Amino acid sequence: MPYVIKMKNLEDGSRIQLFSASNSPEESHSTISSSSHHSPPPPYQNNASHILTIKNLSYNINKKSSFYCFFKQSKPTNILKSVSFSARSSEILAVVGPSGTGKSTLLRILSGRISDKDYDPKSVFLDDLAITNKAQLRKICGFVAQEDNLLPLLTVKETLMFNAKFRLKQANVRERKERVESLMIELGLVHVADSFVGDEENRGISGGEKKRVSIGVDLIHDPPILLVDEPTSGLDSTSALQMIELLSSMAKSKQRIVVISIHQPSYRIIQYISHFLILSGGSIAHNGSLESLEEDINGLGFEIPDQVNAIEFAMEILPKLEESYVKSSLSFDDENDESFLLVWQKKCNGTPQFSNNHIETSHVFRFNSLIFEIMVLCERFWKIIYRTKQLLLARTIQALVGGLGLGSVYVHVRNEEEGGVAERLGLFAFSLSFLLSSTVEALPIYLQERRVLMKEASRGAYKISSYMIANTIIFLPFLFVVAMLFSAPLYWIVGLNPSIPAFGFFTFLVWLIVLMASSLVLFLSAISPDFISGNSLICTVLGTFFLFSGYFIPKEVIPKYWLIMYYVSLYRYPLDCLLINEYWGFKSKCFSWSDEDHKECILTGADVLRSRGLDNDTRWINVGIMFGFFVLYRLLCWFILVRRVPKTTI
Repeated sequence: MPYVIKMKNLEDGSRIQLFSASNSPEESHSTISSSSHHSPPPPYQNNASHILTIKNLSYNINKKSSFYCFFKQSKPTNILKSVSFSARSSEILAVVGPSGTGKSTLLRILSGRISDKDYDPKSVFLDDLAITNKAQLRKICGFVAQEDNLLPLLTVKETLMFNAKFRLKQANVRERKERVESLMIELGLVHVADSFVGDEENRGISGGEKKRVSIGVDLIHDPPILLVDEPTSGLDSTSALQMIELLSSMAKSKQRIVVISIHQPSYRIIQYISHFLILSGGSIAHNGSLESLEEDINGLGFEIPDQVNAIEFAMEILPKLEESYVKSSLSFDDENDESFLLVWQKKCNGTPQFSNNHIETSHVFRFNSLIFEIMVLCERFWKIIYRTKQLLLARTIQALVGGLGLGSVYVHVRNEEEGGVAERLGLFAFSLSFLLSSTVEALPIYLQERRVLMKEASRGAYKISSYMIANTIIFLPFLFVVAMLFSAPLYWIVGLNPSIPAFGFFTFLVWLIVLMASSLVLFLSAISPDFISGNSLICTVLGTFFLFSGYFIPKEVIPKYWLIMYYVSLYRYPLDCLLINEYWGFKSKCFSWSDEDHKECILTGADVLRSRGLDNDTRWINVGIMFGFFVLYRLLCWFILVRRVPKTTI
């Protein structure tokens, strides 16, 4: 039987050497469905047989259970204790055990979702080739977390197509389309292709269908290993059985290694599972087939009741099974099967390595890839914003009603009296507070997108910088429309500076204010664990900025240790700009007289500006500072997300 070297393309341009033993070209094409006339395009086929081997894998964490332990070195907690097993292509290996035994942790380790310091480069092997770092695992493993982190306002087909664009950048449009269509047939999603994914608020596809979409997202680049954490969680018995049937079919049709975690599989489900790894407190209690488990149970003197399967009964006698497994002192071996890798080494006298040397990624390709990612993300952002009716309508109505409402309160505000100056200042201060706080409703959307972003970026789908640039490009025109809807009615109803340039600058300033606020909310959403804490943090920050804006407390009165807040306040610079825009052209105009005969002017436009320390026209300097805040908060958000992506467990 000839052995042929296969080169498996990865989404970042690198390759991993895999090996196949097909006799003929026909054997290398897997049938997706008996009713399908489509075959996956050649670039994404994965028909090589592999063996995933885990040797003496242990994992510890340090927990601090109390404030006292903060000052004291805590003892490490053993999550996994010298776990060894192997998983083969075309089979399902089920990691079974009660909650807290390390099932999900084991899958996260195998998918490379742990820190570099916790990863043991001598414990994970693919075809006897050591996987020396977690980045390699992320490339060759598809990992489906227990939660379905999907965008609810995309359809099933759009979800898969966007991921195909991200992860199959070197494929052409036709190949991506064929890949998505064949994958939907394989996953049984054709009938819901144009249905929204949905969530708690937006009705969409069923839980089982959503789980299949999650699997499809991580199979789009056809990885040789698929890891699924609790695929039957939250599903009814029929949907759970269909899910395992699907995974079994996918394992056999594409010769994939499929590893799942599951609590207690039912009798019908276990028929589709080839190998069971039972964990008890992080240690192995059984490693083998269902038949060998039944033999072990009988060897311990127990008899499995007729109405209970061997796995369910094993959960009742876990301590006995674990004790028996330890006593047997079974040495871990590779079952004396010579891997494809060793055969190839003998013939070629070579040692394959994970390397990026096979494809030289040029600067031009990286730049084109960045532009492509930004374009695709812009398309996805636009679809989401357009379909998020609550956000679209809320921001539009809020701006329009806010402008009209404030205009009706300050209609034709007094101009020739000192009270009119105070009213204008109050109008500007309240407008700032309204505009800056109006972006809080975007927080839930940012938090929802963050989980999807962490998931996709950790898989190398796109760069965080691409996401930030696309987010900025899409929100610039959207927020400009919001600024226009607020500014136009307010400005002319109130009767502010009647010059067209002054109105244009006012509108531009409102636009810059909402852009600053949007960046601030985006940044705070990156550091907030949930909506409640995020909302509290935003309110606290905005309240502090408002307090030190100079409107309530003059700069001269602010204590020195709080003076920094005056300079970083998002309220100060736009408030000064609004006053300069209103009064700079009327510096010599009198707004208050000493008597009714208007013989002596006691308040001019210059006096109004001087009372705020605005002796010079600093409008464009302040605009530059405001733009700097807009960029700064986005850079801080980018920095935090970049640091978090390698640590994500999604």
